Amino acid sequence: MHPVSHTASDADGGGPLSRLALGPTGERARLGLLLVSFALLLVVGLALPHAAAPDLGPRGWAPGTLLPVTLSPALVTAAMWTAYVLGAVGVLLAVLGRGTELPRSFVAALAVGAALTAPFGSGDHVSYAAYGRILALGDNPWLVSPVTWRGGSDPVVSAVEAPWTEEPSVYGPFATIVQGLTSLGGGDNLRQTVWLWQLVVIASWLAVRWCLRRVLPGREGRIDALWTANPLVFSVGVLGAHVDLLATALAVGAVWAAHRYAGLGGAALAGTLAALAISSKFTYAVVLLALVVAFPARRLARSAVLLAAAAVVAGGLHLWAGPHVYDQLGRSARAVSLATPWRWVFETLGGDLDARRTVSGLAALLAVGFALCLWRVVRPAHAGLGATALTGVAVLTGAYALAAPYSLPWYDVVVWATLPAVVAGVADLVLLLRLWVMSMAYTPGRVLGMTPGVEDVTMTARTSVAPVALLVAWVWLVTSAVRGGSRRRPAGPPRDSAPRR
Repeated sequence: MHPVSHTASDADGGGPLSRLALGPTGERARLGLLLVSFALLLVVGLALPHAAAPDLGPRGWAPGTLLPVTLSPALVTAAMWTAYVLGAVGVLLAVLGRGTELPRSFVAALAVGAALTAPFGSGDHVSYAAYGRILALGDNPWLVSPVTWRGGSDPVVSAVEAPWTEEPSVYGPFATIVQGLTSLGGGDNLRQTVWLWQLVVIASWLAVRWCLRRVLPGREGRIDALWTANPLVFSVGVLGAHVDLLATALAVGAVWAAHRYAGLGGAALAGTLAALAISSKFTYAVVLLALVVAFPARRLARSAVLLAAAAVVAGGLHLWAGPHVYDQLGRSARAVSLATPWRWVFETLGGDLDARRTVSGLAALLAVGFALCLWRVVRPAHAGLGATALTGVAVLTGAYALAAPYSLPWYDVVVWATLPAVVAGVADLVLLLRLWVMSMAYTPGRVLGMTPGVEDVTMTARTSVAPVALLVAWVWLVTSAVRGGSRRRPAGPPRDSAPRR
């Protein structure tokens, strides 16, 4: 690997953590931690099916298992936890330091490594394949549950794992169309279908990096430190093959389009990409709000075109999909994760439907409060539209991830895609604690394949340790905001404020 290069602009001059920049020894230690973390994660993905990775059946023309070794549930859990600890420390050192720009060869190696693995950390990718298969063969994945479709005998759809066998799709029409296209390419073979979906996810991960490097010139090191070389994001997002990567790439692409093209055409393109993000996962609607706020007040026409394009594209997709697209969304919105402090509130209130409604209402209020706190403790790195919009997305999605009653580690992917736009500060630390805690809590991630001993240990981490740690993150954010945030004028010159054509 070629030596990494420091980018002078990556030092957040005047930022609250800039005085803690690492020396050469600290930087070497950081890179060593990251390399070990990535290696452990790739070993987990390259091994035979195990407690974190479902069996995808015959490989067909897709990559097969490269490491013909069987990892026990305990070994898989230990490897993932070790990788997450080392990776979190590596990211922490990057936040405290200046960040380094990765050589292209290293980024390419990570992408190739991801393409050779089998997804792990959940069984969601099997559900994606099933919903795409149902759509590709002419049925409605928002109405039909996998266990009932064609008598449960289909070679792809029948592989869906508990607890999702009876659940129709909760994903938006655009994501489901992409899943349908991968199903057409993969045919009757589950491994082939999943591998094509993995390529979509890897391309989305690379696209986010490409867009960020153009929206945030001079911050390549921080982009790579928080996004590209973040083992936690790489594991839960890329190696987990989650749809959140596709939605994140579309959201960041919308910001890039508005930043790159100053006219109404840029606003239309941004609105289109934002609509596709929303039509993948509804929570990504925040990108529209962030862009409207970031547009200059005198450019009302741009905001109007942005919203009109988003309405036309998203509306057309939803009309095509039918009225049942988000039937499952209301149910999932009332769910309460075991790993959040809300579980205590839910159980204290009786654990019934009224308790779920109360928790949902309180969480919505807390999310607003967290957004105000984050807005107080962050500041954009540049004064231009791109950095301002990305900062807005980081604040809104970060507040949602922290406050949501039902939350999983891959919900944080969009947060870390947009954090490079802000000056290093306490928000990085709070959100790193949140991502690390949730990644540890949802290891190995499936409800199948664990021994009783491993299940006891992981459930203790999920139900007892994680809620306390997340409560610490809540208190840390609020007290930091109350003591006085760092929000001042943007750091550095307004590099991206001039129109780009």
